[in-house]
Amino acid sequence: MFYDELKQYDWDETTAAIASKTSRDVLTALAKEHLSVDDFMALISPAASPFLEQMAQLSHRYTLERFGKTISMYIPMYVSNACTNGCVYCGFNHSNPLTRITLTLDQVKAECEAIRRLGPFENLLIVSGEFPRLNGVDYLEQVLHVARPYFNNLTIEVMPLKERDYYRLTQSGLNGVVCFQETYHEANYKKYHPRGMKSIFEWRVNGFDRMGAAGVHKIGMGVLIGLEDWRTDVTMMARHLQYLRKNYWRTRYSINFPRMCPAEGGYQPKVVMSDRELAQLTFAFRIFDHDVDISYSTREAPAFRANMMKLGVTSMSAGSKTEPGGYVSTPDALEQFEVTDSRTPLQVADEIKALGYEPVWKDWDKIFD
Repeated sequence: MFYDELKQYDWDETTAAIASKTSRDVLTALAKEHLSVDDFMALISPAASPFLEQMAQLSHRYTLERFGKTISMYIPMYVSNACTNGCVYCGFNHSNPLTRITLTLDQVKAECEAIRRLGPFENLLIVSGEFPRLNGVDYLEQVLHVARPYFNNLTIEVMPLKERDYYRLTQSGLNGVVCFQETYHEANYKKYHPRGMKSIFEWRVNGFDRMGAAGVHKIGMGVLIGLEDWRTDVTMMARHLQYLRKNYWRTRYSINFPRMCPAEGGYQPKVVMSDRELAQLTFAFRIFDHDVDISYSTREAPAFRANMMKLGVTSMSAGSKTEPGGYVSTPDALEQFEVTDSRTPLQVADEIKALGYEPVWKDWDKIFD
């Protein structure tokens, strides 16, 4: 499993290697059709900052070749904020005094119907806190059964599961799984995740192997920008993606780079990433992996999302509510994170069309892959 491979990479040595990259290393990487992780490190390094325009053009070219002028649309549906974890940066932290909600199946049905009224979404991301007794595999399977008549593509972002449980859910309509490793810095990982199953680094990082072995159609991965040095973290993720492609080559992959915001409980991001740096990272990942789906959520501002849509991003959420029951009513529950792009899905779709792109509401069916 990947944990065993990850141990061969030293965090501090990787950080130093990125910092040592030169303009010549960047030009060498930009001249290649297929990049190594070492080339990727050059493109995310400070040395690459003067080459942002060249990177943007190359990223744009590869994106058009692989995806055309399309943006895949998806929407999250939060079904539970009950959580046993103590993640210091998350609004769902077990210690935070907030109303805990786990939707009933009737409420899930009502949320699905409300989402369908917002726009012709077919890609639904089902999100839940990590509380096995309340929102475990049995509950998730029931939610999938309720949601399937409304949506053609169902993805979950929940606690890491056993391989047999992932397989069981694929037999109940599951298409994809999103899981954020949060950070690959094992020594500091426990500091951010002091309690709950999420505190077990090896269990989480090996979860992607379990997804692949279970035959999950699409795997989404990402790190939280703000916990540790972002350049080192995304390099570890690039290594992880390369490993997964080699071992689970039938699976499709997506990546996301959410920038952390201050959270309930007083958390402040350790690292702040600028728009320019996020653009550099996006371009670098597209040049490194021409086929990976790069997703931006409603954490990002409308103008920035519009600019990046033409340069590497291939999927976006729209109309997001990040609290359980948020599409039917305005519940008392705390949002997991603050939404920056609060436009309606149809407003986002209109902007996509105005920029000469096509919003795609339905993903490819698995049978066509």
